[in-house]
Amino acid sequence: MNRQERIDAVAAATGDSKTATGASIDALLATVTRAVTRGEAVQLIGFGSFSTGTRAARVGRNPSTGAEIQIAAAKTVKFTGGKAFRGSVNRV
Repeated sequence: MNRQERIDAVAAATGDSKTATGASIDALLATVTRAVTRGEAVQLIGFGSFSTGTRAARVGRNPSTGAEIQIAAAKTVKFTGGKAFRGSVNRV
């Protein structure tokens, strides 16, 4: 589902205009992004939670040459699906 399809689906479900729906979805995503960037966990009850994690520095291999390379440590974004969301996916 792309951005426009998502806006169309939510607008149809709520009866709001597509413009207002698009602005609302954009505001929600921006809010979640800002919170996770600050290191906060964001819980959407029934859907899931977003949080940050860390990936340690490690040694990897260049697939073309096989030479060892250093891979730097990095922050990651983790999503854990909520119980209701997981249940819906597993029923399909």
